[in-house]
Formats: sequence, structure tokens, C-alpha cells
Amino acid sequence: MSAPLIFDRGLIRQRRQRALRQGAAPFLLERASEELLGRLSAVQREFTHVLDLGTPTPALAQSLGPRALRAAADLPADVICDEELLPFAPQSFDCVASALALQFVNDLPGALAQIRRALRPDGLFLACLIGGESLHELRAAFTQAESETSGGASPRVAPFADVRDMGGLLQRAGFALPVADVERVTVRYGHVFRLMADLRAMGATNALVARARAPLGRACAMRVAEIYAERFADPDGRVRATFDIVWLSGWAPHESQQKPLKPGSAQARLADALKTKG
Repeated sequence: MSAPLIFDRGLIRQRRQRALRQGAAPFLLERASEELLGRLSAVQREFTHVLDLGTPTPALAQSLGPRALRAAADLPADVICDEELLPFAPQSFDCVASALALQFVNDLPGALAQIRRALRPDGLFLACLIGGESLHELRAAFTQAESETSGGASPRVAPFADVRDMGGLLQRAGFALPVADVERVTVRYGHVFRLMADLRAMGATNALVARARAPLGRACAMRVAEIYAERFADPDGRVRATFDIVWLSGWAPHESQQKPLKPGSAQARLADALKTKG
């Protein structure tokens, strides 16, 4: 069975290109890229065949080294492709990295499986994506405002993957030593319209297939601002926006990697270690 179409991938590409033309707001991407490079530098390995998959700008690929390839659906890129349809032969890379791109993939399990196949044995996958409770404030304000002004609500903020599910998806894709963790970033704004402007400048406005095509309307927009200020403002009047950056890492299996002990192979009893009776 094919994955459900949640995101309009063509529209996402158009909005990213528009954001780059008009002046992007790269603060989240810059933060994520810096953290990714820091995590990569902590790995005591030299990676010679590195792929940057889908990161919205070339900056990360440039920082990964002169031999790193950038694969993305947008120009400029070394390989033009969709993150859901990788054109690489098996075992092409010893490292695949990605920053703030995979949250807009319709078939994330399938994309992870393709990344796993593209890695050489003992190759590393390291990525981050927007997930968790990101923009829950904006989602709540939209839902309440639309219910009050029009008697119903349409999806305005994309659903995001939960960090608790991501480790399982890595295992399902065949990664060894999978790790998923989350970094919460809280950004403060003078008003919600400044947040909306930043989302537009990130190319991250509503691209759901099931989105409402009609404009939001002034009355609803003003009610969104009122609700947001009432529910999510700090004492100084500035409002909060939550971004959960979910970090994923996993290795292509190799015989040299640590493996869990077989059941029943322990040489000591847990009760003895805890000095309890049993």
C-alpha cells in the first residue's frame, strides 16, 4: 500500500524557492545545522562519502566538506531528487545527514529504508526534523478561532512525528543502535503575525493536501491573534512559539558493532547486584 498523501510536495518546493528569493528566515536551520555538525564531530570517524539529503539551503553541505554531495528537489543541488525517491545505488555513502527536511515527507518509513540502503556497512545516518509538539500554540489558536467564527475548523498546522515513535521507525528501517531525542526551542514574538511572517520566510506555511483553499479572513485572523495573546503570552506581553527539533541517528549494521546479550547469558543475578532477596 502506498503512503497517504499528507503534504503537497510541489507546493512545499515552490514556497521554499519563494522564501529564498524574498529573504529566508534561517535562524532555526542555522541552529540545527550547527548542532548537527557538533554531533558529527563527536563521532571518532572520518567520513569520505557524505550526502546532505534535502536540507533547505546548501550551507550544511558546504560545511560537511568539499566532497559532500547535496541531494534536494530544489536548485542549487548536486543531485536533483525527491527525498522519497532516492536515485543512489546501495552502499553509496558512509554518512547521510539531513537538517529540517524530513518532516515534510509523506512516507517517512519508506524514506528511512532508502537511506539505510544507501549507506555502507557501519555508515551513519544523522538527521533532525521538526516534530513533537511544535507550533501547538498556533494550532490551538487556529482551531478555537475558526470554530468561533465559522462553526468549524480546517487543518492549518501540519501534524508532526512524535519522538517516541521515531526510534521504532529507525529499527523498522533496519538501522542498528538507533537513537531519537528531542531539543525544545522556544521563540518569542511581539505578536502572532510576526511568527506567521517567519514561517512564510522559512517556506513552512500550510502545505497540507487537505488544507482549506479559501483565505483565512480578517475576522478569524484577528481572533487568532487575540486567542494567542490570551493563552500563550509571557508577563511582558510577548508570545511564545514552540519548535521541537527531533534528532535521529542510526548505523547501517556491521559485525563490529555492539550487540545486546542473548537472553539467559548473564553471569550474575540482578538480585545479587541489588543486594535483595530473590
